[in-house]
Amino acid sequence: QVQLVESGGGLVQAGGSLRLSCAASGRTFSSYAMGWFRQAPGKEREFVVAISWSGGVRSYGDSAKGRFTISRDNAKNTVYLQMNSLKLEDTAVYYCAASSRVTGMAGHYDYWGQGTQVTVSS
Repeated sequence: QVQLVESGGGLVQAGGSLRLSCAASGRTFSSYAMGWFRQAPGKEREFVVAISWSGGVRSYGDSAKGRFTISRDNAKNTVYLQMNSLKLEDTAVYYCAASSRVTGMAGHYDYWGQGTQVTVSS
């Protein structure tokens, strides 16, 4: 069992940066691949980025390429999402999730956090 708690969301101006954190409880965090997804009002949940248990493999969704970076610290049971050059369309609730594989498919994730709101203003 893994419990996930996101933090770091907030209001930021377009062009700015935010770093989201996802703290995990449970002894098996380091065995899971971790992913970030987001969901904007009226839209489906969208894959952002994922990282393997070791951090050696990363997979980026189209919205994240070139602007977002995922990393993890297994000693701290935490995964991070560094978001730069934020755009209005990045406004969404951001969720972290745990999976047995690096994948962009939400259905393959076993555990989810409650989400953190990111709002980008002009």
